Amino acid sequence: MVNATVKASRNFNATDDAEILYKAMKGIGTDEEAILQLLVARSNAQRQQIKVAFKTLFGKDLVDRLKGELGGKFETLVVGLMTPPLAYDVSLLRNAIKGAGTDEKVLVEILASRTPEQVKDIVAAYRKEYDNDLEEDVSGDTSGHFKRLLVILLQANRPTGIQQATIQADAEVLFKAGEQKFGTDEQTFVTILGNRSAEHLRKVFDAYMKLAGYEMEESIKRETSGGLEDLLLAVVKCARSVPTYFAETLYYAMKGAGTDDNTLIRVMVTRSEVDLLEIRTEFRKLFACSLFSMIKGDTGGDYRKALLLLCGGDDE
Repeated sequence: MVNATVKASRNFNATDDAEILYKAMKGIGTDEEAILQLLVARSNAQRQQIKVAFKTLFGKDLVDRLKGELGGKFETLVVGLMTPPLAYDVSLLRNAIKGAGTDEKVLVEILASRTPEQVKDIVAAYRKEYDNDLEEDVSGDTSGHFKRLLVILLQANRPTGIQQATIQADAEVLFKAGEQKFGTDEQTFVTILGNRSAEHLRKVFDAYMKLAGYEMEESIKRETSGGLEDLLLAVVKCARSVPTYFAETLYYAMKGAGTDDNTLIRVMVTRSEVDLLEIRTEFRKLFACSLFSMIKGDTGGDYRKALLLLCGGDDE
């Protein structure tokens, strides 16, 4: 993809790469530098070929070997890079639901930002991998309007294009459901925001701004709370611009005391071959620093080196 920071290596040889990785993990001590330099310079599809070559040559599973040699956040990042994108999304959702308590942040991020086609693939792959229904698992772990909107997004039935005739009506219905009503009609927000294309919603937001005098996001923040608020905001932000949504997600993962490393890893891994260049551009526009400099100041060691290579450059 044009806006990827990680691209396929041109002079690629899976067998050579497998041998380099084997040597990096052989004997006492591990050459982490060699591992991260190589893996970040390969596309995910190429990493899958390296896995096959490694097992063919050495009779060992590359990911198991990496897990045995590496540790902590660096290991989590490398295992993420070694996982095919669809399988990675599926495992993130499974862990978000099946872990202790529900990781709502992961459900919100993945289901709000992926395309309907991607969501359909995720649902099918989840069933194949775990012999379970993702919708049932999500429903069993969530409640209220938050659950309803997640279920709507899992249907992946958003129409494409702009329905010119309904733009104004949608804006007015949303306005009445929130600002003009004592108590909020959450169901209206859920139904409209969950069932319109991004292009259509952008037009609705413009019409809403004219009606209400402020942005859709402002109303959502005032009228809703908790998981529903987070999900509605994510849907609105992704309708406006997915790269901007992820720029903000990365910023807030690192801002203030402590870093949300799981979010940092998840976004850097999933967007590196999609739109990380655009995310970097938006990040620089929105905040007083570059993504590169914020990662540099917030992380350390091999983990930092790998993240900076994934980032692919500084925009200061």
